[in-house]
Amino acid sequence: MRPTPRLLHYQRWLQAQRGLSFPDYDTLWRWSVDDLPAFWQSIWDHFDIQSPTPHECVLDREVMPGARWFEGAQVNFAHQVFRHADAAHAAGHPAIVFADEELLARGGLREVSWPGLRAQVAALARALQRLGVEPGDRVVAVLPNTPQTVAVFLAVASLGAIWSICSPDMGPVAVLDRFRQIEPKVLLACDGYTWAGRHHDRRAHVDALLAQLPTVRHAIRGERIDALLAGADDPLPGAPLEPRWLPFDHPLWIVYSSGTTGLPKPIVHGQGGILVEFLKGTLHNDLGPTVETADRFHWFSSTGWIMWNAQLAGLLAGTTICVFDGNPGGPAAAPDWTTLWRFAGLARCTFFGAGAAFFASCLKADVHPAQAADLSALRAVGSTGSPLSEECHDWIWQRCPPVDGGPVWIDAISGGTDFAGAFVGGNVLLPQRRGVMQCRWLGAAVEAWSEDGRPLVDEVGELVCTRPMPSMPLRFWNDPGDARYRESYFEMFPGVWRHGDWIRITPEGGAVIYGRSDATINRHGVRMGTAELYRAVEALPEVVDSLVVDLEMLGRESWMPLFVVLREGLVLDAALDARIRRAIREALSPRHVPSDIHQVAAVPRTLSGKKMELPVKKLLLGAAPEKVLNRDAMANADCVDWYVAFAARRAAGPAA
Repeated sequence: MRPTPRLLHYQRWLQAQRGLSFPDYDTLWRWSVDDLPAFWQSIWDHFDIQSPTPHECVLDREVMPGARWFEGAQVNFAHQVFRHADAAHAAGHPAIVFADEELLARGGLREVSWPGLRAQVAALARALQRLGVEPGDRVVAVLPNTPQTVAVFLAVASLGAIWSICSPDMGPVAVLDRFRQIEPKVLLACDGYTWAGRHHDRRAHVDALLAQLPTVRHAIRGERIDALLAGADDPLPGAPLEPRWLPFDHPLWIVYSSGTTGLPKPIVHGQGGILVEFLKGTLHNDLGPTVETADRFHWFSSTGWIMWNAQLAGLLAGTTICVFDGNPGGPAAAPDWTTLWRFAGLARCTFFGAGAAFFASCLKADVHPAQAADLSALRAVGSTGSPLSEECHDWIWQRCPPVDGGPVWIDAISGGTDFAGAFVGGNVLLPQRRGVMQCRWLGAAVEAWSEDGRPLVDEVGELVCTRPMPSMPLRFWNDPGDARYRESYFEMFPGVWRHGDWIRITPEGGAVIYGRSDATINRHGVRMGTAELYRAVEALPEVVDSLVVDLEMLGRESWMPLFVVLREGLVLDAALDARIRRAIREALSPRHVPSDIHQVAAVPRTLSGKKMELPVKKLLLGAAPEKVLNRDAMANADCVDWYVAFAARRAAGPAA
């Protein structure tokens, strides 16, 4: 049985503690964005966030960028995590449940208790202090998605040092592009990782990083990390963890833009801003140790994607997080898209999240999750990274077991690395509609705007946020005068955050994301996001993946090529070409039928799984490959050569 929703607990709390009653969610949302100080103070009080000093006000100036929140308050992310440790442990709930490819193949799991996690964090924090790590120092990591990595992060956060991490599968250039900018003091790195049944040795890779990171004074590698977590050389074994109290806006971590079209932007988020945003997110994701049951929260991610950070929100709410390290598609020699579902069943996940591309792959592979694993504990499926198609909505509802006699709740969200949160997403109290995210999240003043800044309803426009949020970046690292920061979000609409997505706000208050607004299809004056075209094309059983770009060139007719990945053994012949064109014509319009269709081996994607529409577009417009395609920031860089050669052939003669 589904527990009482956390949002309902919060609304009852508002009525009891504030005398505020709202007839529906839309009214609650409008209050949350109209009265920002009252709303964010309610989040602080509802979650009983502790500070040894009071804050002077919730919000000093309502400006973007530059808003300052909860000045005078002191917080620590690690302190909030371990407030729940004793109660959760007494109730028999672990902090982390883990499996990698090898463990899962044996049907095994590893659990980390709350006291065990706290002891590891304390031991490593003292080890870092002995190395001279102080508040504000950058501590970077090249580590996989394991419980040890979670412990390392919490140790760094507890000291007030600034965390930054790259996944070990990232190429050395991509890692250096990120870490060089922030001049780290300490590097922690693994010796290797396993993916799709194959072990990858990374010792030489780490050596190369250290040779080009002159500010690193200490490198902690391989088994030495495990030893320090276990208390090796600790002069105070078993001493309690004492997280340092820090100003609300003290930097917590540095994350990065994708880096596919230039040097990645190092985005600095604050301890307090992330704390209140993540706790608010547990209301929408319906997570926590409340009354009826305890949750087990999984969101598949590499450590290089913001969803790794977001999964830590579970710990803030006293929730067990379920961590899997490995390929969600199984071994390379024998692909198996039941892998993650089997992990979810074994770990008894109540919330199972992944990128939309994962669910599309499961649909294409005709996976039956409920036949592959015992998913009786599952009550929510989360999706993000790209729009979740209507077909994927249907597939999840049909193939996952029902909850309380109805379809499983799909919590599709859309937000970003930029502010480490979601603008739009789920609300378990609202009706579900295929292809539609249920609501704008509390505190997020999201609208769809026309190019001239007019709010739109039930029309596609630029996704903007008109009022500040606490988790918006403090700044970009080494960005004098916030020049890059302002250019990235506030150039089009000064003082208003422009996110770079196409969005439609439905009359019911839901939202549909149509893809990136900078990769828009503009055919004969009709603008459309790419997601709609992908939905039409990828619904065909022959098509595994696709990518489209629309090129408008001065003095030449617009040209829109479509690239398709087909099922193994299939060839793009005239009949299939015609079927694809017909599907687009019927789903969209004759205007949106592509100029050409080309079969490719793969669609280039970022490490977080997003299609690289804009880099391919720039490449076909004549940009130099090295300027727009950073192979080390890609999940499948081996496919790039085909596009580079294709662009060269096109530049040398008439359009193919």
